[in-house]
Amino acid sequence: MKLGYINYLNCFPFYYHMFHVKPLPGVEVVPAYPSQLNTMLKNGVLHMSPISSAAYAEAQQDLQLLPEFCLSSIGYVRSVILVSSKPIEMLDHCVVGLSQASQTSVVLLKIILQKFYGLTPHYKSSDPYPVLHDVDAKLVIGNEAMMHETEPLPYIYDLGDLWLQKTGYPVVFAVFAVRNDAIDYAETINAVCASYRMSLNELAKNPHDVIEKARQRYPDIAYDIAHYYTLLKFEFTE
Repeated sequence: MKLGYINYLNCFPFYYHMFHVKPLPGVEVVPAYPSQLNTMLKNGVLHMSPISSAAYAEAQQDLQLLPEFCLSSIGYVRSVILVSSKPIEMLDHCVVGLSQASQTSVVLLKIILQKFYGLTPHYKSSDPYPVLHDVDAKLVIGNEAMMHETEPLPYIYDLGDLWLQKTGYPVVFAVFAVRNDAIDYAETINAVCASYRMSLNELAKNPHDVIEKARQRYPDIAYDIAHYYTLLKFEFTE
């Protein structure tokens, strides 16, 4: 069975157990950007994967949602940001670069700028790094948002925090889903879910090793990983 893995710090806690404690036989883990995993899951290249919330909404007829797991935040999270050369209120008709790594974050940014600030920027695809060479502002997500800054960034806005301020609601950036035609892998899917639960339990009860393994896997992260994991929500609650 082919299992997608968002190759970011935020997704690592789900995979700690299968990466470092007990590998799962018959499971091939495929690491990629969120947008790449979205496409692979929708096209049947993957059998199971985290998927951007916006992408799941478009492809849900072919997928089964795993109701237990998610990647979400209530307010500030630091890994989905808008970096800007000017205040956000002044971005009307300016050029805003969009990372193509995540579908949900792109949709979220456009809603925030249009609905809550009344802005109509000119959007263009851009690289994932926090530099403003040819744009006035840029959406940066994932690990790249938490690396050491290579140039001064006058304004940094956290999209999770903006969304909470404007709506009072959290953001669910990604959910986990299985293709409808992956029924032959039911036993393996259950094993993956059990591994996810053991990983999250380890993070909750004995986080040191999970955090250390994450630091080793992503050495370029400048942000406090232990604190970062306290900002994320990995499971749906009632």
